[in-house]
Amino acid sequence: MKAHLAYQPCPPSANKYLQFKWDKASYDAHREKVKSAKSMLNITAPKTYSHLTQGLKKQKLADEWNLKVQRENNILLEKIFHIMKTSGGVDDRNYYKRKSLGKERKHQELLRITKENQKILFRLDHCKSTYNVKNFHKDWHKNVKLMDSIARYPRGWTNQKEGQEKAIKKSSGCGKDQKISRDITTKSLASNKAMGKVKSKGNIQVTADSAIHTAETSPPLDGSKTSNNPHTPETPKKEPENLSEG
Repeated sequence: MKAHLAYQPCPPSANKYLQFKWDKASYDAHREKVKSAKSMLNITAPKTYSHLTQGLKKQKLADEWNLKVQRENNILLEKIFHIMKTSGGVDDRNYYKRKSLGKERKHQELLRITKENQKILFRLDHCKSTYNVKNFHKDWHKNVKLMDSIARYPRGWTNQKEGQEKAIKKSSGCGKDQKISRDITTKSLASNKAMGKVKSKGNIQVTADSAIHTAETSPPLDGSKTSNNPHTPETPKKEPENLSEG
């Protein structure tokens, strides 16, 4: 029934039991060899070095820097203590004079420019003009005479016109004063007529004309001079032109 479970060797054998023992022994030997076999490739982790992880050089430089700072701080502290105990040996007055390497050359250049400017000024002062001012004035007077001879209007006509306009404005103010005086005289005449002092119409006309005449001839209150005709202003007198040579 369990014949199929028995060991079946590959090569033919007379005793299957012995063949099984021999095959098992060879298989166990093979497994031992496999377990004890060493690899031909190095697959282990690389070796770590302490100087790569610790950074001894960097740490050494930091220690040297700290020592230098500490030494300088100690020196500064000693100086502060010395200054606090004594008055100190530092003078805050500065007597240093600024110096320049090109000072001498700049001074010589300034002297040269000054001398040249003085020479130019001397030439300008002693230079005679090529133009005669008197001849210019003579030519100008000739031109003025020619302009007067060919001009349509006399010289200074615009100034005269402006003076006439001003006079007209003043005369218009005087006309207003005369109108007021006329109104006053007419009112006075009306009151006299009502009172019976004036008996005839001819007398009233004569008195009114006389009152108007007195108002026209009477000077204004502001003291300005006016002509008999308010619409004809006084023309300003033309001053003679000074044609003397400058």
